[in-house]
Amino acid sequence: MDEINVFGLLIPNAGPLFFAALVAHVIAGMTCVACGAVAGFSRKGSGRHLRFGRIYLWGLIVVFTTMTIMAAIRWRENAHLFAVGSVALVTGLLGYANRRRSQIVHLSGMGASYVALLTGFYVDNGPHLPVWNLLPNWAFWTLPSMVGLPIILRAISHRRAAALRARH
Repeated sequence: MDEINVFGLLIPNAGPLFFAALVAHVIAGMTCVACGAVAGFSRKGSGRHLRFGRIYLWGLIVVFTTMTIMAAIRWRENAHLFAVGSVALVTGLLGYANRRRSQIVHLSGMGASYVALLTGFYVDNGPHLPVWNLLPNWAFWTLPSMVGLPIILRAISHRRAAALRARH
């Protein structure tokens, strides 16, 4: 398949539907990265956390929808990204659904969703990014988890400690 040059980036020339989905995907993905970080580091229950968390989830739905379109058009090249995107969406929805029932499940689900989102980005784009292009392929699959998992576990530990203090 041939490629087109868009602002110096080589994009698969897979037709106008693919290109439109890609543009929406990039915008939604950037929104998710920014809003997910703001929600994750905001005080839980605050207006900021709720607002940015909802924007993250809606952005994630757009990322998944556009990724599904692109994967359907180029399945052989993108099937693995469909799997990663499915993990991101399912864990995000699980986390959102448990926002009132279980703070631990909420935190774990939303955190895992964010890690999966970044994993998909780096697996697809890492080989083309400065500095990242020097890393082996396995790094794109593992580094987001190696950074994200300790942050998630630390947040869970703090949440449990706060819950124990509140009981006594």
